Amino acid sequence: MSMSHLYGTDGDDGVEMESFEVTDWDLQNEFNPHRQRHRQSKEEATYGVWAERDSDEERPSFGGKRSRDYSAPVSFVSAGLRKSAAEELSDEDSDEEEKPVKQEEIPKEFVPKKLKTGGNFKPSQKGFVGGTKSFVDFGSWERHTKGIGQKLLQKMGYVPGRGLGKNAQGIINPIEAKQRKGKGAVGAYGSERTSQSLQDFPVQPPQLFFLQEYQKELSQWRKDPNGGKKKPKYSYKTVEELKAKGRIHKQLAAPQKELSQVKVIDMTGREQKVYYSYSQISHKHNIPDDSPQQPLGKDSKPQGFALPELEHNLQLLIDITEQEIIQNDRQLQYERDMVVNLSHEIQKMSEVLSHEEKAISNLSKVLDMVEECERRMQPSCENPLTLDECAKIFETLQDKYYEEYRMSDRVDLAVAIVYPLMKDYFKNWDPLKDCTYGTEIIAKWKSLLENDQLLSHSGQDVSTDAFHRLMWEIWMPYVRNIVTRWQPRNCGSMVDFLDSWVNVVPVWILDNILDQLIFPKLQKEVESWNPLTDTVPIHSWIHPWLPLMQARLEPLYSPIRNKLANALQKWHPSDSSAKLILQPWKDVFTPGSWEAFMVKNIVPKLGMCLNELIINPHQQHMDAFYWVVDWEGMISVSSLVGLLEKHFFPKWLQVLCSWLSNSPNYEEITKWYLGWKSMFSDQVLAHPSIKDKFNEALDIMNRAVSSSVGGYMQPGARENIAYLTHTERRKDFQYEAMQERREAENMAQRGIGAAASSVPMNFKDLIQTKAEEHNIVFMPVIGKRHEGKQLYTFGRIVIYIDRGVVFVQGEKTWVPTSLQSLIDMAK
Repeated sequence: MSMSHLYGTDGDDGVEMESFEVTDWDLQNEFNPHRQRHRQSKEEATYGVWAERDSDEERPSFGGKRSRDYSAPVSFVSAGLRKSAAEELSDEDSDEEEKPVKQEEIPKEFVPKKLKTGGNFKPSQKGFVGGTKSFVDFGSWERHTKGIGQKLLQKMGYVPGRGLGKNAQGIINPIEAKQRKGKGAVGAYGSERTSQSLQDFPVQPPQLFFLQEYQKELSQWRKDPNGGKKKPKYSYKTVEELKAKGRIHKQLAAPQKELSQVKVIDMTGREQKVYYSYSQISHKHNIPDDSPQQPLGKDSKPQGFALPELEHNLQLLIDITEQEIIQNDRQLQYERDMVVNLSHEIQKMSEVLSHEEKAISNLSKVLDMVEECERRMQPSCENPLTLDECAKIFETLQDKYYEEYRMSDRVDLAVAIVYPLMKDYFKNWDPLKDCTYGTEIIAKWKSLLENDQLLSHSGQDVSTDAFHRLMWEIWMPYVRNIVTRWQPRNCGSMVDFLDSWVNVVPVWILDNILDQLIFPKLQKEVESWNPLTDTVPIHSWIHPWLPLMQARLEPLYSPIRNKLANALQKWHPSDSSAKLILQPWKDVFTPGSWEAFMVKNIVPKLGMCLNELIINPHQQHMDAFYWVVDWEGMISVSSLVGLLEKHFFPKWLQVLCSWLSNSPNYEEITKWYLGWKSMFSDQVLAHPSIKDKFNEALDIMNRAVSSSVGGYMQPGARENIAYLTHTERRKDFQYEAMQERREAENMAQRGIGAAASSVPMNFKDLIQTKAEEHNIVFMPVIGKRHEGKQLYTFGRIVIYIDRGVVFVQGEKTWVPTSLQSLIDMAK
């Protein structure tokens, strides 16, 4: 390395001088505290970056510059002799045991000496910042700071001892480097992979095999380090080794993609050769070259025995023999595998044969039983087959020969044997007289003939199930015949008949009876019913069908309400028969339809009756009041309270005021007040509007007692009225407290039951529970969706639910809202 960057020369005199100017080299090495001082020359000071510099490869020269001769031939410097294997192994051990040495422990002979120059320059004894340095004190600078780097890493989730990254996928140990033993090329001393790389990227067995073969081929071209003549090595292969090699090559016959696409350039021979897989190198043979032999030199010795053609032929015979041995081994292994496979096939076929023999035996027995049934079905048979005996035969088939019974065509078997017996069994049957006849025998045949699969209402399924076909073709004609002659007003026998057969008859047959036979008869009878002339009330022959038909009777309710409304046009509340006719329908009609019917047809009549009521404290007639109060259980409390507020309390308070203005007897007024109050039920008195009216009456009496200053005042009247007011208010408070206590107990019991039985599983169930608590209709809109979400009606509001959020339909868009706001909007 040239030393011109350290010292400069002064022109022709050659006087060495040291410059203290700040140069670009100083700026570049300002963070290197141990840098070597560069002495600027006069030419550098004059021309700056355009000044000529000495070559780095020249040695320092103090007597002047020496130009290099580029026309001279290239000379090489010897790198020394290669060490032996033992010496290299000892060097490797010494390298591994080597530890970083402190500066104080370095021997003196390795310390750089002072340059013999005229200056006072002392080279630094420490290495350059980029040189080798011990990592023992790595990060020790953090002890002089606040440790912000470590704190930031820990705050972002870093755990000491683990890798960086979200999943700690970063490496913990630094990348290892492995020193090469000598100065050879890459791979000349074996694998240079470290233990860390072998652990992270293990070598696949096929690749390792080919690498070993390639290494073996490569070692043949190396020179002996001792310089002696390499002795030939002979390898002998046994038959077992050849077989094992053949198995390995068989497994690797289809090499992996990454191995089959590797391009290998072989430069170990005289010519460069290109292979496209490691397997081609492993299969390479020593074939004699076709190139002409080189003339013998003066020092070369002629070969005593050289027969390349013979060697080639011998090698070819050896390869053919190896292939034959490998092929024979593969054929032998194939035959052995075939023997094992055939033994398994024989075992399986024997099992199948035994199973088939058992199946043939069972089928022959089943066939004998069926033929016996057909023989006994003949008219000329002395011992005819009965229905009970036929059922026992089918039970035997189902218990002992279940598989054959399931695989057989039971429909044809039942049509041929069971149907004639079933027709003979029901030929004299009258369903209305003996409704339970045949239920036990039909239930037994249901378990024998019905399929396990769920059948639909289509006719195709009917034809594939023996029991359903039996009921449709044998039992159903008797039912149709009896329904055509049946009178709907005599419903008891028909209802009992269907109740006894509801668990035996298939569901779709029962639905057909109710929809196609019973309902048209009831509908026709309702149309001909007249509530004014018929003596038999309609509920007596409609309500018994409720357990069986339920919602099927809904179309009959509308004409019934219309006929009842027409009959109530000229009705007066004094006629109590209307209540007897309407009371059974209260729980049948829906609450909304019942309330609408009452408000339209009953409430106006009661209001007219209250208008006709005359309140006279001296001679009171209570008939009209009793007619109205008698409907308390039929009409809602709110409707009754509305009638009283509009038609009763204004007249009642007016009479009280006129009575108090004429020097009354307050004891009579108190009895009159308490008497009217006792006419109302506790449910009506608990209503806030009724409470306000009676409290208003007490306030009127208190004002009347307080304002009588100059006139005559009955002794004790003021105290009596005050005591009455206090007593009534206390009763109201006690009643309210008792109601609150009952509601709390009911809520606690309802909460315990709800927690034990049904807890809302999702947001939809919670909305449904809240709707039931607030008496709001919550139901899906059929066939309506928004962005794939089902639409619901919550009262009069249209909503849909998406991921636990309720969206309410606005004017232009859907608006999210809370559950409480939704309830308030619905109310």
